[in-house]
Amino acid sequence: MTDTRVKIGWGFDAHRFGGDGPIVLAGVVVDEMRGIEATSDGDVVAHAVADALLGALALGDIGVHFPSSDPEMEGIDSMELLARVVRIIEDRAHLIGNVDVTVIAQSVRIGPHREEMRDRLAAIMRIDRSSVSVKATTTDAMGSIGRDEGIAVTAAVTVYR
Repeated sequence: MTDTRVKIGWGFDAHRFGGDGPIVLAGVVVDEMRGIEATSDGDVVAHAVADALLGALALGDIGVHFPSSDPEMEGIDSMELLARVVRIIEDRAHLIGNVDVTVIAQSVRIGPHREEMRDRLAAIMRIDRSSVSVKATTTDAMGSIGRDEGIAVTAAVTVYR
């Protein structure tokens, strides 16, 4: 019997602001002036989506597959890591159904970049852009994100055989 069930994955990533810019989300520069503290380029959208995909098939998380202790990860393009995760999913005879991303930030504005982010995610995951949602919210000035110390992203995905 073929497994045709839809599987759901959820991912989360957060990083502090710091270092040299730019801030890159889903492969799109959204802030030239600030940076994100990270081993890679700090693309929290790519990281959260990768974790969601891996979680959908119970394959661990991005750190298991691409440990920050690996010198190859220094400054790496996170969209390349996401592309590698997509190949892992496809190698296990699964396809991606959709992705829903929420960026949580006090001052980073997603609106002007939303459509390009959707396009980039759709292309890398080989799905139609109508299956990609990118949203944003603030914490209404509560907590570390509300104090504009960093940024977080949640992602939910479906995959199917």
